Amino acid sequence: MQEKEIIELIKAKDPRGAEEFLRNYSPLVRYVIGPIIKDEQDREECVSDVCMRVWERIESFDAAKGSFTTWITAIARNLALNMARRKVPDSGGEEINEEIPDSSHDPETEVLRKERLQALNEALKKLRKKDRLGYMLFYRKYYYMQSSVQIAAELGITVKAVESRLYRVKRQLREELGGE
Repeated sequence: MQEKEIIELIKAKDPRGAEEFLRNYSPLVRYVIGPIIKDEQDREECVSDVCMRVWERIESFDAAKGSFTTWITAIARNLALNMARRKVPDSGGEEINEEIPDSSHDPETEVLRKERLQALNEALKKLRKKDRLGYMLFYRKYYYMQSSVQIAAELGITVKAVESRLYRVKRQLREELGGE
């Protein structure tokens, strides 16, 4: 079944939409949450939570802001991080909004956030052009929280190669952003 059909079924609150969502997207959700949630039972609970969140908030999906897969990935990652934080006593962290963050801050904070985001995006664009593999490693390690071992196994390179490349990427980003 096509993505658009699944979205329409979910919007219509047709139970087949949830079935098709799980059939088509649960492997992606499991892949995203796997490095964050270690316990198998917790992972299954998180997959169910992601399905429910998609079901409840399908109207907030906007194809103009990103793909359906990207939206699902953001929900899965953030729900998994929240679940992991709840499992750690006194983690002190705030819960993360499951969807792509909404920018309802005061104007000064918003301007500063946009400037930092623009600087980071420019640095990542430069990095992406120079070092596509390094960019991908950085994203997998620090956004999806995958271990160096997992990344190395999936890409067919050594763990040492992953760590070395990440070190260079972080150094390049620090230089681009004017860090130490």
